[in-house]
Amino acid sequence: MTSPRPLTPLKIALAGLLSLAIAMGIGRFAFTPLLPMMLAERSVDLNSASLLASANYLGYLVGAVACTFQPWLWRRFGWSSGVNGPRMVRGGLVATALLTLGMAFHLPGAWALLRFAAGVASAVVFLYTSGFCLEQLARRGVPAMGALIYVGPGLGIVASGLAATLLVQLQAPAATGWLSFAVLASLLTAVVWRVFDASRGIAARARGAAAMEEGAPRDSAGAGEMALLALAYGLAGIGYIITATFLPVIARQALPGSHWLDLFWPLFGAGVMAGAVGASRLSPHGDLRLRLAGCYVLQAAGVAASLVSPTLAGFAAGSLLLGLPFTAISFFAMQEVRRVRPQHATSAMGLLTASYGLGQIAGPPLAAWMVGRSGNPAEGFNASLWIATGLLVLGAALYVGIARRHPAGR
Repeated sequence: MTSPRPLTPLKIALAGLLSLAIAMGIGRFAFTPLLPMMLAERSVDLNSASLLASANYLGYLVGAVACTFQPWLWRRFGWSSGVNGPRMVRGGLVATALLTLGMAFHLPGAWALLRFAAGVASAVVFLYTSGFCLEQLARRGVPAMGALIYVGPGLGIVASGLAATLLVQLQAPAATGWLSFAVLASLLTAVVWRVFDASRGIAARARGAAAMEEGAPRDSAGAGEMALLALAYGLAGIGYIITATFLPVIARQALPGSHWLDLFWPLFGAGVMAGAVGASRLSPHGDLRLRLAGCYVLQAAGVAASLVSPTLAGFAAGSLLLGLPFTAISFFAMQEVRRVRPQHATSAMGLLTASYGLGQIAGPPLAAWMVGRSGNPAEGFNASLWIATGLLVLGAALYVGIARRHPAGR
């Protein structure tokens, strides 16, 4: 059997970009712009919609936890991580397309399970795509290009948001939206299929073993440092998810009848894309913990923008500022994990992603509790968003503290 043709850095980055566009932009976030259509059709109400969102967040957490224990599973069953990593990406992408298609059928009893499974697939694809692409790009001497793969979620968010807006104008049912996204996911999966070739994983594993024999870097982060990194990363999950979940509701309360409400979500996606591209242009020699701290402060400003100025300009600025550091945070955190845990990068990435998933699950109930406690939706949402802002600032402070206690050059 002939070996696969060598991959160029651009092909790797574009494949990672499209993979995350499928898994995150479609598998996770297509639900947000389609939800108003489902509510208008009365196929769901607010309570069942919240259940579907929570099911997806829970699935994402379960997928991340499973990836955390991946090395143990590989050893337990005698599998090769180098081979199965690309296969996991392929399997997750196929699952995302099929699960998205399932949402097009009027089977409300199965929707929560479908959204849960889509969350699992999203986490698996995110982690294994990140691990595979970042490793391949690092071996080719262009680690900064890894930031380009995180343009994918933003591209998926923009595409799904604009497509949903068009479907609303055409008065199409939500099922048409789910079907369209399933077809798109299938086509994009076919485009990236050859890049995620298991035989490339075999070669990478062999090169990795040779590198270890030649004195490759060993894990340098202790349990305490990893715990702090996971805690700080989890705070970002709480910080962004409250705004991302309730932005349409909050905006409609503040700007009733505005024709611009449907554009806040695509604007968030545009910010995600711009932030990822900007991260790819930074020098690879900076302290990633300090960059993460800066991203948290920027995202905190995005959350607070609509509180300080509940106007069209305030919501637009908030959407953009929330999106700019969204995937840059993931890129910097995953790169930091590869720096301090090079021998166990995938499981460490899974730990951080699980912490992020816990934050996402905790955010919406916190907001709902604050709304119920106050008895006034506006006051309750404002209080929860101020808490989210404070947690992001706390996360930034944690990263600064970690950087001071554990210098990057140690």
